Amino acid sequence: MAKTANINIRVEPEVKATVDGIFSHFGITVADAVNIFLHKVMIVGGMPFDMALPKYNAETLSAMQEARDIADGKIETKSYASVKEMIAELDSDDLDD
Repeated sequence: MAKTANINIRVEPEVKATVDGIFSHFGITVADAVNIFLHKVMIVGGMPFDMALPKYNAETLSAMQEARDIADGKIETKSYASVKEMIAELDSDDLDD
């Protein structure tokens, strides 16, 4: 048997439980999966998948910034006492403000 080296990694317990279940369907352990991953890295000479930041269009970027500003309290939002009140405003003609 070939010599082995230990690698210790930390993951959230829920992640480990989930991948344990997934890999067990393939008849492999998490250690087997990590070993497969590392061999694939050696074969391709790098990460065996593309690593890229997501690209969003201007409208999505604007909406994401607006959400951050709302969360940070930079933009005041309107609240309603009920769904009925909100729908009444949406149905009204004063949507210009």
